[in-house]
Amino acid sequence: MSELESVERPTPLLRLRRALERGTLQNVKRMLAALHPAEIANLLESLPPAERKLVWEMVDPDSDGEVLLHVTDEVRTSLLADMDLQELRAATEDMDLDDLADLLQDLPEAVSAELLRSMDLQNRRRLEAVLSYPEDSAGGLMNTDPITVRADVTLDVVLRYLRLRGEIPAQTDSLMVVDRANRYQGVLPLSALLINDPAVTVAEVMNREMEGIPADTPAEDVAILFEQRDFISAPVVDANGVLLGRITIDDVVDVIREQAEHNLMSMAGLDEEEDMFAPVLTHVRRRIVWLCVNLVSSLTAAFVISLFEGTLEKIVVLASLMPIVASMGGVAGNQTVVLMIRGMALGQVDASNARPLLLRELAVGALNGLLLALVVGLIAFFWFGHLGVGLTLAAALVCNLLVAALAGGGIPLLLRKLGIDPALAGSMMLTSTTDMMGFFVFLGLATWFLL
Repeated sequence: MSELESVERPTPLLRLRRALERGTLQNVKRMLAALHPAEIANLLESLPPAERKLVWEMVDPDSDGEVLLHVTDEVRTSLLADMDLQELRAATEDMDLDDLADLLQDLPEAVSAELLRSMDLQNRRRLEAVLSYPEDSAGGLMNTDPITVRADVTLDVVLRYLRLRGEIPAQTDSLMVVDRANRYQGVLPLSALLINDPAVTVAEVMNREMEGIPADTPAEDVAILFEQRDFISAPVVDANGVLLGRITIDDVVDVIREQAEHNLMSMAGLDEEEDMFAPVLTHVRRRIVWLCVNLVSSLTAAFVISLFEGTLEKIVVLASLMPIVASMGGVAGNQTVVLMIRGMALGQVDASNARPLLLRELAVGALNGLLLALVVGLIAFFWFGHLGVGLTLAAALVCNLLVAALAGGGIPLLLRKLGIDPALAGSMMLTSTTDMMGFFVFLGLATWFLL
């Protein structure tokens, strides 16, 4: 295939839209049958409500449950509204309990209760155990399907036990070793089970170093553990060390993706779970709050400028240079904000190491400010032929980059201490600070030195 043909190859969304426009619904069904549930979910999110409903009706019922897990919360709610209880039962029949727990939280209470009543006692108790923990915790992520063995049995006994089971849960790389009270003791890797003498006991080859993850551990911390230690699965325990379940890598990948989407969307005041094709008024209602907050910020900056009307009337060229100071401060500050938020997400930044980090950012801001001040000051001097304007602009730039470094490092820490998501408000607060301080410093210095 040539490079041009590769570039022009239609995307699944384009092929689906063309099939819908032509009314070839059989082609749509065949196309959907060949796709993974996650790919179908992506297509559904990309369609307006009317087309989404039509395509959803053509999805193979056996894939309904998996598709529902991959769409955003708002899209899932709209799809669930068109399903009756019988369809929901069929969709949830073969779901893992951790996935089913996520889905049940989006269902009406009466429907959730009915689905719970339709389950056998053992699975209902397991599901209720998962639902008893917050969704964004290790307990909420876990599946209650680990295979457990005792430390005092031989590997031969374990192998015969697995053959009797006939199958093992997906993402199983280790068996969980527990005592008679179901307290977690370690893991038996499948590799150790296969390569060692069947006559040796589990206790002789088990891994005792892998610690159980407490059920109340935040999902973000679980993701960090999996990343740092290259886990495929990990045990979840209660406060007494009793094994509750296990977390698998596929669930952790979902956490990482959701965190990335949350951080990206939050910087614009948006929700990663919202439907792109939600009604116009719904989008207006959500975004107007963020826009109003920014309006207040802009009005405050305008007020700061109004304090120096006399200076601007006498030295008009200052008006054309003001955006430089504010813009450079905003960019420099955002670099620091992103660095801090990332460090907080990875557990690398907290109050204990904030001071040296802030001092380093101030040093970076000062050096960058001096270098940029030299360049911008010379440009302003040769542009306007006024040495005072060039020096004032240079000094203001250095001051605002120092303010940006301090604000970029301090604002996320302050927001975290106040219990506010730094990704949601950090960028907006930083921009407000650098704009106001940039204008104030630049026009203040100009008033002091040039008038």
